[in-house]
Order: sequence, then structure tokens, then C-alpha cells
Amino acid sequence: MLHLSAHEALSGVSGSISLASWMFVLVPQLVENYQSGSAEGVSLAFLTVWFVGDLANFFGAIWAGLVPTVTALAIYFVIADAVLIIQCLYYNHVNARKQFADPPQGEAAGENQPLLGRRPSDIGLPGSRRGSSVSRKRRSSTGEAPTLATIPEEENYARLWVKDTFAVLAVCAIGVAGWAIAWRAHFWKSTPEDGDTGNTNRALGAEVLGYLSAVLYLGARIPQIVKNFRERSCEGLSLLFFIFSLLGNLTYGGSILFHSVSRQYLLINMPWLIGSLGTMGEDILIFVQFHVYKRKDFAASDLAIE
Repeated sequence: MLHLSAHEALSGVSGSISLASWMFVLVPQLVENYQSGSAEGVSLAFLTVWFVGDLANFFGAIWAGLVPTVTALAIYFVIADAVLIIQCLYYNHVNARKQFADPPQGEAAGENQPLLGRRPSDIGLPGSRRGSSVSRKRRSSTGEAPTLATIPEEENYARLWVKDTFAVLAVCAIGVAGWAIAWRAHFWKSTPEDGDTGNTNRALGAEVLGYLSAVLYLGARIPQIVKNFRERSCEGLSLLFFIFSLLGNLTYGGSILFHSVSRQYLLINMPWLIGSLGTMGEDILIFVQFHVYKRKDFAASDLAIE
């Protein structure tokens, strides 16, 4: 059995966990959109810029002649991004047609409808329009408006964190197990610290695409952050989506830094370091928005179902 140093093992384990994280990163948001029947919480600009970044990453991987697993993962990213974008466009189109065919009660009511007859769910809250649609969905599915006693929001939020923590631990376990199997089967091999520069022109072109993807990844989250701030809400977003993203970026950067901190090696991998570690600050900012707007989302939901 091959002997591995501690930093090589940590690099391999971190890279494997990162791979597992990226394999599942979009699944929580796909499930969130499917369960709610809406994609209003997701910024299409965010997904579009991220998609272009993954395209740049894909072509860079091909140009650089990276190992087949890296290229295959880049292809998977592009396909998964496209699926999520198509899902969001579909739900936006369907819900727009429903709103056109079934206008709000306040608009459909006649002139003799008393003004006091309006419900708070018809009026909604500024920046919290999705709260009323969620309330109507709950009414239609149960036949009656749920009460606060039947919707313990704080308890649900605590359960959400427990489920997300379990999901993160499961992904980490999958990553560790995957690396251990690959190492014992001799599929995983340590790479030289300085990397193989190969053809200078090929390396330069791949580096340009790497920096382009890094810039796109850094800019992709800005539309989502702005959307959350304007609406004062993170409703419709999957927290686990961004947790997986943070975990994937953290472990990917760790896999590079654990392998080597030599100047030449860091320069070669600088675009990917910027793209992974640089976006972590933006993910943390989105976590702060989840925490700040959580109670406002609950308040809007509570008002809508009174």
C-alpha cells in the first residue's frame, strides 16, 4: 500500500468532500422549487451568471487537458445548472399564467364589495408578496386556514437546521468514504506540487478561462443578495443549497492549500482559489440574510393566515 503524508491525505479527503458537495449542491433548491411549486425566491440573474461561469470552467478544463474526472464534473455542473434554470423558467411561466387567469380577489371583486371585507392575505406585505400565495396554497389544500398552533415556525426552523446538519455530515461521510475507496483501489494518486505546465499557450488560455470563471462566480451571488435585500426575505431559497456551496468551496480551497503552498503551485491554481475562497464571504452574507429575515418571513406568514 502506498504511503501518504498527512498533507497529501488531507488534500485528497478535502477534494473528495468538495466533489461530493458539488454533486448535491443544486438538489436542495430543485426540491424546494418542486415542493413550493414556485421559483420566485431564486434570482435568475444569479443562476445565469453561475451557468456562464461553469461554462468557462468546462472549456478551461478541456483546454488545459485536465483529468477526465474533472472534465466530467464540469459537464455535470453545466447540465445541473441548465436543469435548475429550466425549472425556474417553467414555474415562473406557469405562475404568471395563473395570476393572469385568476387575478387577486381585490381586483375581481365588484364595486359593491365592502373595503373591510378584504383579508390581510389579499393585501400582503411590502417585499413579501410570496407570503400570500403560500397562504392561499395552504388554504386550498386543507380547506381551511391553518392556525398558529398548527404551524410552529420556530420548531420547524430548528428541525430544518437539524436536517441540514445531518445532510452535511452525510455528504462529508460520502466524500471521505469515496476517497478511501479510491486510494485503496489505487485510483487516487498524488500530483506533483508544481503541476505540469505543458504547452505554454494551452496553459495561458486555460488560465484566462479560469480567471473568467472566478470573476463570474464572484459576481453571480450579487443579484441574489440584492434580491433578498430588496424583498427583505429569503423565502423560496434553500438554505442547504448555500451550505453545500460553502462546504464545496471551503474543501476545494483546502484541497489545494493542503497539497502545497509553494509559490509556483499557488500561482497555477490562483484562479480556482479566488473562485472558491472568494465566494465564501458572499455565502456567509446570504446566511446572515437568512437569519435576519427569518423572523420577518414568519411574521408575514402569520399575518397571511390570520
